[in-house]
Amino acid sequence: MKKTICALLCMAPIAAYAEYGTYSEYDYDMDLLANCPACECNCADAASGKRDNYVGFRIYKNEHSTYSYTRSNGHKEKYSKDNFGFGSTVGNNLTEYLRVEYETLYMGAQYTKNDKDFEYDIWANMLNAYLLYDFDGAAAPYFGLGLGLTGIWGEVNGELDNAFDMSYQAMVGVLFRLNARIDLDVGFKYANFGKVEHSRGVSKVDATQLYIGAAYKFGL
Repeated sequence: MKKTICALLCMAPIAAYAEYGTYSEYDYDMDLLANCPACECNCADAASGKRDNYVGFRIYKNEHSTYSYTRSNGHKEKYSKDNFGFGSTVGNNLTEYLRVEYETLYMGAQYTKNDKDFEYDIWANMLNAYLLYDFDGAAAPYFGLGLGLTGIWGEVNGELDNAFDMSYQAMVGVLFRLNARIDLDVGFKYANFGKVEHSRGVSKVDATQLYIGAAYKFGL
């Protein structure tokens, strides 16, 4: 019995030393990790990846979409009609405050005014630039300008003509950050899509638009 007690007393300091050594080694490794140059990066960015690119779609409610018709004798007629359009976007966030985007959209209308039949279809392609400010990743109001080229197919009383013309637009809106991948886009803009000449005059298409859309963000 005495021999057993002596053996246990002799083993106690060895066990304590082994336990101390184990934790000391663990603490030493943690210090190395804390001071590792490779760990000085933003761990959240490294884990999630930077999502500076996006693709999206928009639905446009055209308020007072205007088809201005100027006759060859100089008399002007202006007709407005509310309608819908749809389009898609592809873009990149260059900085925290600046993004660029390619936007393509379609809209058209057909109606009769003063015994005249009017019809038009447009396909617009715009390069947009936005200034935005992000509020803690929850929402980002923005202002943007766009410039591009639009194809217009216009018809007045059965006389059809088409043209490609310079177009421009200005917009304001808000991006709502639904999560790390999806943004909801709500905005308002004015767009001038250019004009097309007919044998009896010139037609111009412009519109004020309310729009809603969504964008999917990803990294490369």
